Amino acid sequence: MKKTSNTLPLCLLTILLLSQICSGIKWLALSHTPTSLHINQTQHCKLLPGLVSSQAQLCRSNLELMQTIIAAAREVKKTCQKTFADMRWNCSSIDIPSDSSRYRPDLDRGTRESAFVYALSAAAISHTIAQACTSGDLRLCSCGPIPGEIPEPGYRWGGCADNLHFGLVMGSKFSDAPMKMKKAGSHANKLMHLHNSEVGRQALRDALVMKCKCHGVSGSCSIRTCWRGLQDLKDIAIDLKTKYLSATKVVHRPMGTRKQLVPKDIDIRPVRENELVYLQSSPDFCAKNDKLGSVGTQDRQCNKTSIGSDSCDMMCCGRGYNPYTEKLVERCHCKYHWCCYVTCKKCERIVERYVCK
Repeated sequence: MKKTSNTLPLCLLTILLLSQICSGIKWLALSHTPTSLHINQTQHCKLLPGLVSSQAQLCRSNLELMQTIIAAAREVKKTCQKTFADMRWNCSSIDIPSDSSRYRPDLDRGTRESAFVYALSAAAISHTIAQACTSGDLRLCSCGPIPGEIPEPGYRWGGCADNLHFGLVMGSKFSDAPMKMKKAGSHANKLMHLHNSEVGRQALRDALVMKCKCHGVSGSCSIRTCWRGLQDLKDIAIDLKTKYLSATKVVHRPMGTRKQLVPKDIDIRPVRENELVYLQSSPDFCAKNDKLGSVGTQDRQCNKTSIGSDSCDMMCCGRGYNPYTEKLVERCHCKYHWCCYVTCKKCERIVERYVCK
């Protein structure tokens, strides 16, 4: 009789290690899914990290959608860290180590940092799905609808619009699922996360713009074919970062027959639909504090000439900084040759960098 092996492939063992992550945005652990794993069997769904039961059910009924959602999780991590690279909190906590069982407290608590991550996550998953429809990567959907309004003279509707409606429907169904479970933490946290997720989706709706391609003799652009397309996720993240900086602290208190979130200092008005909200104040992220989720700014690079958040004064919290030099090798003295290639030389230069003490 042929023996069967009970050994799981290495990529699936990695996933099982990650499957215990505990957080309302634990599906972001999908960013660690090995690229060698293709979700093409229903049994793969129970091995994916961070999924609640309704998300696993969505996976089983829409297997091809999961590759897009995994791509969205990777985009959230990359975009968040790039957007906050110039600040003390640089979204490093979103990239948890593979042997960790939970996110750091800055994302587990109801802070403005978690508000941003929930908003960006909701926007990113719908953004990625909407554009996967356009590119043909999803057979579940196709191009978005042609707008009903008549375009201006010289313009015509055509091309393939991003399917924002499908992206929003499937994205919200997946990303909001953990907050709609009975055992999903405090009611205040659920309200906060659901609100901020919707703020992210509203930012995505606002990012649907008209894009055009020119047609005409010798590039005259006498006719433009246009469609509705989404801006890059990085632009949406910058918009959400502005909302993060002006986020409103809220409290959970009775309003009429039920408890709602209301602004802490100006509770005479309800929470606005387009503002990020948070329940817990954040640390200054200057020093390492595991209980608060702060990794500190020691050894972070800073900009000596800046007056912004990446300046050495701000980034290093007054502790000072150490200079060091770095040799850069760059392409230089490039020449174009007919036809058609470019040759360059390599030049070296020494630059001075600064890191926080």
